[in-house]
Amino acid sequence: MRAIVMSEPGTPEVLRLQEIARPEISESNQILVRLMAAGINPIDTKLRERGLYFPEGLPALLGCDGAGIVEAVGDDVTRFQAGDQVYYCYGGLGKKIGDSSIGNYAEYAVVDEAYVAIKPAALGFDEAAAAPLVLITAWEALFDRACIQSGQKVFIHAGAGGVGHVAIQLAKIAGCDVATTVSSDEKAAFVRELGADMVINYKKEDVAAALLTWTDGAGVNIAFDTVGGDAFNQLVPAMAHYSDLVTILQVPDDADWKSLRLKNVRVSQELMLSPMVYDLREAAEHQSDILEQCAQFFEENQLSVFISDVLPLEDAAKAHRMIEAGGTTGKIVLDLSGELFGDEE
Repeated sequence: MRAIVMSEPGTPEVLRLQEIARPEISESNQILVRLMAAGINPIDTKLRERGLYFPEGLPALLGCDGAGIVEAVGDDVTRFQAGDQVYYCYGGLGKKIGDSSIGNYAEYAVVDEAYVAIKPAALGFDEAAAAPLVLITAWEALFDRACIQSGQKVFIHAGAGGVGHVAIQLAKIAGCDVATTVSSDEKAAFVRELGADMVINYKKEDVAAALLTWTDGAGVNIAFDTVGGDAFNQLVPAMAHYSDLVTILQVPDDADWKSLRLKNVRVSQELMLSPMVYDLREAAEHQSDILEQCAQFFEENQLSVFISDVLPLEDAAKAHRMIEAGGTTGKIVLDLSGELFGDEE
């Protein structure tokens, strides 16, 4: 099969198109998926540049997000059968080529069924491949960590980004008022279409001051930090008493813990990759439940995923350069179906 192989950490040029053996089912709970599309995420670029979660796994394939058609199932698989259209977040952290978990920049992948859900009929494969990591991240942050409730004031950093743009929609589905940050008028129009009630251009406005004005000085009930660093600390003055601040980045060393404690702010961290890193099967099943619930929202037209670019498999390095350049709206996807770029087989 064709695959994008990473043999060493480095610049996007370390990603090379190669022919490798197709993976085979080796455990009874696995399914073999013929991939139609693979999502590209910022974590992919970080692993490529800095090294893998499992560095002994080189050479390896990147790509956590995939969508495709089930080709075969293991003996103990109960939820899927050949021909099912599925989507999932699994793999891409540095398992060796030949191991069961090798990533999704390829034409086939073997996946543990615990991580997989039926693809929403309302989505094409490209849209489905763009969705899992950002959906699970936003859901776990808002519902599992912050325990979001209807009527709350919710702030979401970088609302036009991959995680941000689905987080806005999930918070609106939950019945909340939503504020977000953007860097341009075009992105402001985009997030307003998603339902954002308050849009802050962080290049022109003080984010905390704008949030305090929006909440009549009370502060936000939930803040979802997708930026990290100084942006985390800048949110502290805008937090309400007994509020929740959730971050997907490392909490900065100079975090203002005293102010957070005085306000009784609950600080949580979110990393949706933990089930893969630590082989947490129950947590993996919860993530597939999230995808199933979100599938219903897609079917009801309450939720959408925005794709800025669809590229052929051989342009994986280009996709990485685009993400690293910054400013991407929504998601970038690799198309493996041959439908958009011509079947090369």
